[in-house]
Amino acid sequence: MNAPRPLPVVDAHHHLWRRADLAWLDGPPVPRIFGAYEPIRRDYLAAEFLTDSRSAGVTRSVYVQTNWPAGGELTEVRWVQSIADQSGFPHAIVGGANLADPRVADLLDAQMKSPLLRGIRQQLHWHANPQYCFATRPDWVRDPAWRRGLAEVRDRGLVFELQVFPSQMQDAADLARAFPDLQIVLLHAGMLTDSEPETLAAWRSGVQALAACPNVSTKLSALSTFARRCTVDIWQPIVTEALNWFGPDRCMFGSNFPVEKLWTDYRSLFDVFRQCVTDRPLAEQRAVLHDTACRIYRLPQ
Repeated sequence: MNAPRPLPVVDAHHHLWRRADLAWLDGPPVPRIFGAYEPIRRDYLAAEFLTDSRSAGVTRSVYVQTNWPAGGELTEVRWVQSIADQSGFPHAIVGGANLADPRVADLLDAQMKSPLLRGIRQQLHWHANPQYCFATRPDWVRDPAWRRGLAEVRDRGLVFELQVFPSQMQDAADLARAFPDLQIVLLHAGMLTDSEPETLAAWRSGVQALAACPNVSTKLSALSTFARRCTVDIWQPIVTEALNWFGPDRCMFGSNFPVEKLWTDYRSLFDVFRQCVTDRPLAEQRAVLHDTACRIYRLPQ
């Protein structure tokens, strides 16, 4: 009897970078959400990503912006497009933009000249713990000027990558309902910081509110950020609950490499993820590993 053919795999969330382009990576080390990061304070380019991901059978990928200094968002997209033109990877680009900037429409138009642009991420995660905090305020999604910028994203048929903590998710669900024609992707399954009952309750309530919005999908990625270990016992509850709420047609696998390289290798990460979905029908596994990302990011088949 022939062995089953491996399922095709899309990595829906990874990065590439040159250290010199990123002030946060090239400057003095400071406390960050993922802990000490000296091993990744170096270039991480397409050749290394291809070597890392080949072991898991990745055939397509989605690049996500890496917070170039303000004013560098267009250069970033153009650089990644040139990498894709040369190497064949990635197959989609999520660029960065400050949606509160009154000139954001001009930036989006310029970014869209790169044919692989599919979405925009502006990191909005705010937390009382300053080490976890990125945004300057917790409620950007309610700001009228910011929402005008988000409307520009929607009007261009781009995806918005939503990165928030559980305490911000009810506002985020209100946002999703206000923009029903905008495809929103909740990053990292909602960034569960710990397993304390109060945190879990806020996360469950927030993720369920977002999952109730048909225009919201989620990435099952960066699930080790706070534990800094890649194990089934950490990942399984998050993956299972997210799949139950969103369904496989609104869930995607993402490696978050090279950040996750701080505590694991790519094949080990992928094997842990596969163990978390192995009890699911093959059609559902294929959706999470491939089909959902292909649909949302309009990837070539």
